[in-house]
Amino acid sequence: MVRKLKFHEQKLLKKVDFINWEVDNNLHEVKILRKYHIEKREDYTKYNKLSRNIRDVARKIRDLDEKDGFRAQSTSQLLEKLYSVGLIPTKQNLSLADKVTASSFCRRRLPSVMLKLRMAQNLKTAITFIEQGHIRVGPDIVTDPAFLVTRNMEDFVTWVDSSKIKQHVMNYNEERDDFDLVV
Repeated sequence: MVRKLKFHEQKLLKKVDFINWEVDNNLHEVKILRKYHIEKREDYTKYNKLSRNIRDVARKIRDLDEKDGFRAQSTSQLLEKLYSVGLIPTKQNLSLADKVTASSFCRRRLPSVMLKLRMAQNLKTAITFIEQGHIRVGPDIVTDPAFLVTRNMEDFVTWVDSSKIKQHVMNYNEERDDFDLVV
């Protein structure tokens, strides 16, 4: 049994909102976790830290002298890296690095890329296919839905050769070869 709160304790509790706590961005976090079907909260916190570090580096580069050669070199290196990972759409200017968020990383996860390539109808089925071992990136079979796919690796996301789903898709598209029937 809980004791009754004293008057000053009741006054203090009126000032505190436990649902919208300012320290943690819990509602936004839960919304992103649900949108991208992220099972591990640690993945989201890692994406948040990485995006914060990227924004900090971009801010430090921007604070350097405009005539400095190091600034131009580091700007181009940072933009090239962010573009090749797929976090920014173009390599135009450093202001794009300020727009990198945890959602940018979530959009580069393997299930989201599979949706973009139309290999699955929704994120839930894409995650199921990955966990069951139906997907490979290059020569490697990937079973982790948190796998980040770069722009270069996007072209190499395919079905595993022994996958029943691949066989079903090839039958549907009438592309299945007789040699595949033997194997």
